[in-house]
Amino acid sequence: MDRPFETEAHDIRAAAVTPILQPGPLFWPLTLFLSLIVLAGAVAMFQQLMFGLGVTGLNNRVSWGFYITDMVFFIGLSYGGAVTSAILRLTNAPWRAPMVRLAEATALVTLLIGSLFPIIDLGRPDRMLNLLLHGQVGSPVLWDVVAINTYMVATVIFLFLPLIPDMAICRDHLGPAAGRLRKLLYDRLSLGWRGTPGEKNILERNMTVVAVVIIPLAVSVHSVLAWLFGMTVRPGWNSTIYAPYFVVGALFSGVAAVIVIIAAFRQAYHLEAFITEQHFKYLANMLLALGMAYGYFLFAEVLTEGYKMEGVSMGEGSGSLLQEMLLGRYALLFWGFVAGGLVIPIALTSLPLTRNVPGIVIAATLVVVAMWVKRFLIVVPAMATPLMPMDWGAYWPSRVEIAITLAAVAAVPLMLMLFFRIFPILSIYEMEEFAEHEELETGPEASGVAAW
Repeated sequence: MDRPFETEAHDIRAAAVTPILQPGPLFWPLTLFLSLIVLAGAVAMFQQLMFGLGVTGLNNRVSWGFYITDMVFFIGLSYGGAVTSAILRLTNAPWRAPMVRLAEATALVTLLIGSLFPIIDLGRPDRMLNLLLHGQVGSPVLWDVVAINTYMVATVIFLFLPLIPDMAICRDHLGPAAGRLRKLLYDRLSLGWRGTPGEKNILERNMTVVAVVIIPLAVSVHSVLAWLFGMTVRPGWNSTIYAPYFVVGALFSGVAAVIVIIAAFRQAYHLEAFITEQHFKYLANMLLALGMAYGYFLFAEVLTEGYKMEGVSMGEGSGSLLQEMLLGRYALLFWGFVAGGLVIPIALTSLPLTRNVPGIVIAATLVVVAMWVKRFLIVVPAMATPLMPMDWGAYWPSRVEIAITLAAVAAVPLMLMLFFRIFPILSIYEMEEFAEHEELETGPEASGVAAW
């Protein structure tokens, strides 16, 4: 297939549209494999709709399980991707340009998936109407819905704005290779973009405004989500630090997810010339700082609960929960999280020997998995803790819950792969703007692909 861009000066554009024109031999087999996992989750969801929540492992004692864990986890991933991109835009860091499209697309995809889980957890999706028609203004649940939907609108706008000039580039240069439907889409989404100085000025102002707005929006989403737990008196959740604890945890897992996804697409579409090892080191710095911050919050939580040991003499309360977490039935998961989610990733991202692309990707993968485990440890043990002197509640996920969770995990790469079959994987407009700026400062011989 002929390359749509003829000259070496357009290497950025050629790389950006590679998934559109040449998705590679593994694209369709991998798409089929991921689609089958998603289909299995859809079948499990249909089974739950037919027979109710009785097909899950939930019960009267433990009414929140995998679904609420998944909600907190996926929305947290979204938060990390959006805020990372917004902060880098506001600081005008030039190294961000090759990565922002992947980060922003990840933010939207994970938010869409995460926002489905409260509905799935209801068992009766039609009951969402009751929240809209009879919602209590003082309830964190209502404000959580408002915050998530507002944040979703902002995330869509945040992703769409820098796509406008890229759509115009695809409209004008891809030609018949794009296909009739995609060319029509590019024509509509480019909004008549011609690249005049006035258009660029308006676009830059709007992108800055949305970047400023999306940070407090994202903070509010995870803060309100934390208050769903923290505004109860249930042991383990009765904490005043839950909002910042959740925000830092979301950033930690979100940055890790961005690293994993960038590494996967970089390898699949050979973007090494644009997304270099230095980019991973910059992201590793963020992961390291957030990991240390989250470790501090974890230490503060355990220290204060352990010092008070509230309710331990009666075999109930936060003291009993802490004992079960550190030494009892949840100890393996807890210490596995500490080792795999904090100690090992911090070591991998700080030691010179492992501070490279493989070491950073391994650290990020461990963080993503471990942070799901930590969300599980936040949700289930507190629900299982007896509020009166009696036996602990028991919970074990059913095949339906596992299938739906795996479908959500598979849906993330699947949706991103399909997204980049339509839209450029790199932000052409921003990369070329920085390249032109560098050319003006250093001369033509110092600009080009080497800058990325």
